[in-house]
Amino acid sequence: MSLTEKTAFLKGLAEGLDYDKTTKEGKLIAALIDLVDEMAKDIAELHDDIESIDQDLDYLSDYVEELDDDLEDVEDYLDGECDEDDDLDYEEDDEDWETECDGDCTACDGCDCADEDYYEIVCPSCGETVCFDQELDPEKLICPACGEKFGCIVDEDDYKAISEEN
Repeated sequence: MSLTEKTAFLKGLAEGLDYDKTTKEGKLIAALIDLVDEMAKDIAELHDDIESIDQDLDYLSDYVEELDDDLEDVEDYLDGECDEDDDLDYEEDDEDWETECDGDCTACDGCDCADEDYYEIVCPSCGETVCFDQELDPEKLICPACGEKFGCIVDEDDYKAISEEN
């Protein structure tokens, strides 16, 4: 039973007692029941807010991990650990990193060119291409460019195929 349900039960019990609300004791009991009711409602709202924040933190944690992997690829490229012809080529027109890799360089550990277990979708708000893997919920995506929340429907056969490859 939730706090709000317990409070409603207490109110029902108090009303069933038919106590006199004009006496000092009656006024005290009525005030305490009202206080408990308000507190239960506030706690329920806080609990919902905490759950929402927890979901957002999980998403942000995954996103930061992806950014860290991408940054590692860029650092490897800039440090010269990859051959220029085989690795990450920057195209100024798109302002995106394109992967043209044969998979032999050290920067490819964990990058999108080493495995293709991800989906691409265009953000309906800003038009930016958003990539995500099967670990993220496709119905609760957030665009990294504009911050807009959106969802998409992934074909169940495609989702199963990628999940089975892992």
